[in-house]
Amino acid sequence: MTTVAEFLKQAFRNQHRMIDESVRDLTPAQLHWLPGETKLNHIGCTLWHYVRTEDNIVQFILQDRKPTVWIQDGYFEKFGLHKIAQGTGMSTEDAQALRLPSISDWMAYQQAVWQATDDYISSLHDDSLDRTVKVQPFGEIKASQALGQVCLTHGHAHFGEICAMRVLQGLPSSLF
Repeated sequence: MTTVAEFLKQAFRNQHRMIDESVRDLTPAQLHWLPGETKLNHIGCTLWHYVRTEDNIVQFILQDRKPTVWIQDGYFEKFGLHKIAQGTGMSTEDAQALRLPSISDWMAYQQAVWQATDDYISSLHDDSLDRTVKVQPFGEIKASQALGQVCLTHGHAHFGEICAMRVLQGLPSSLF
């Protein structure tokens, strides 16, 4: 019988693989493309937002304020992006102006976050998922909700946005 922790580990690995495959071949122009006058966010902003969110939830929230990969490894400095922000509440103009480095440089951070998440989830037991953590704007929620709702469900929604933006550019929606 699969435990909840084992299920989460496999679900995160699957989500990470899908996200990786949907962005690894993008040029800078494709990563930051927008369809004319729009309030949509480009793939780069969506990707930055989600990976930063997972980093914050898994590292900082679930591991009692452990520094995020973003801060610990100095990616905010390497990329010239905000140290704390992750896009929540960002104006459309600021989101559309955000620029990621080349996808190969970005992937170093993304892979470091995926590995940190995998390491953390590999250490979990089902009983540890019942503890309560504070996640803004949700308030007090179970660790299992932070992983399942704030990370997995949220990540899948943003993966869908990435696929839609690929299609609008004439690219395949996904590479699977």
